[in-house]
Amino acid sequence: MSLSENPSPLELPPSLGRAIVVLRSHWGWIVAFGALSALLGLIALALIFSATIASVYIIAIFMIIAGGTEITVGLNAKFWSHFFLWIVAGLCYIVVGALALAQPLMAAAFFTLLLGTGMIATGLVRIYFAFRLESEVRGPVLLAGVLTALVGILIVVGWPANSYFILGILLGLDLLFWGAGWIAIGLRLRHAHRLSLL
Repeated sequence: MSLSENPSPLELPPSLGRAIVVLRSHWGWIVAFGALSALLGLIALALIFSATIASVYIIAIFMIIAGGTEITVGLNAKFWSHFFLWIVAGLCYIVVGALALAQPLMAAAFFTLLLGTGMIATGLVRIYFAFRLESEVRGPVLLAGVLTALVGILIVVGWPANSYFILGILLGLDLLFWGAGWIAIGLRLRHAHRLSLL
């Protein structure tokens, strides 16, 4: 290929294709990031209890940040009703986040129960919608709904004994699959980069 057939990334209009052109020469960093994420996932799976506590801390910190954001929005509200609604919601987030930081094991039990019931509800909604879809696409949605509901039921049935490891397992698996995904993207970019050099 000549240089005219390979325009500079800056000459391309903003798009996903332009981003891929820019990223493909940095494929090694993307693979390294994916490998690091996958390694952290394996460590989390090996240290499940610690990963559960880390998950609680992460959730708590995000709740405190969300609470502070809601209070900021409330302070800028133009109506008293909106002001009090945002302020109260923000304070609730901050209080629950602070309690989770102070009592991570109790918070782990609460978050685990919340996760289990949420998965049951999500699974039932997916099952309901699956029967309202056309028969060609019903199967995968129904299967996803049944699996989600079953995992939720298993979590709720095993609660509170499973509170010490469920969040840690989910964090580990999430990091592992997230890392594997980035590794796959990096390797695809490597292939595209090699083709562009031909």
